[in-house]
Amino acid sequence: MSKLSLQNAILTFEQLETTPSRKDGIPEELEDALRQLGCELVQSAGILMKLPQVAMATAQVLFQRFFYVASLKKFTEIGMGALFLASKVQESSCKIRDLINVYHYLIIRYQNMPYKSLEYFGQTFYDMKDSIVIAEMQILKRLGFNVHVQLPYGLMVNYLRVLELTEHKEIPQKAWGYLNDALRTNIYVCYQPPTIACAVIWLAARIYQVKLPTESPWWALFEAKLEDILLFHLY
Repeated sequence: MSKLSLQNAILTFEQLETTPSRKDGIPEELEDALRQLGCELVQSAGILMKLPQVAMATAQVLFQRFFYVASLKKFTEIGMGALFLASKVQESSCKIRDLINVYHYLIIRYQNMPYKSLEYFGQTFYDMKDSIVIAEMQILKRLGFNVHVQLPYGLMVNYLRVLELTEHKEIPQKAWGYLNDALRTNIYVCYQPPTIACAVIWLAARIYQVKLPTESPWWALFEAKLEDILLFHLY
């Protein structure tokens, strides 16, 4: 996964089946739940901070990648570090003080505890600040500084245009929603963006019973394979 490439880092079958967390005794169901929670916190924090979707999506992909080379049992605060790093990668403004305040609020809300604002010079604030810096460094180290993330959003829009579906009332929005939902899964570390973009269009078209051209395979034009698209729908 540390090899630098213009393509996304894709996991092997062995990496998917034998994660560091499972080796540390964390059940698969709990690992999946913790991954989903981490991604939901990243997305919620990004929305509250008014970051662009590209930054939030990049952070979630980095978060997922990280925990295929490190254990959930040994690392915390990776979500904050991933969002802070992703904001730099995508050249989006993200003040560390705002990130700390937002995550503090989200964690308290998740724990159903009464909200209490942070003291900017208090110990909790400085502990969270240190955690973000350490988490960012761990992500860079464990991923070999390969934090390139190509996202399928732009590709999907272009594919919809080619298929003359941009004016459809439902398909573009539905496909976009599938891309966002997939961030909570390992889809983005299993398939390249063209395959993901084709798969969400295929699925949205099926939901709304819109026929796509099959005589001349449209997915081949976009460098995707039918078997990968069909496997995508099993997730």
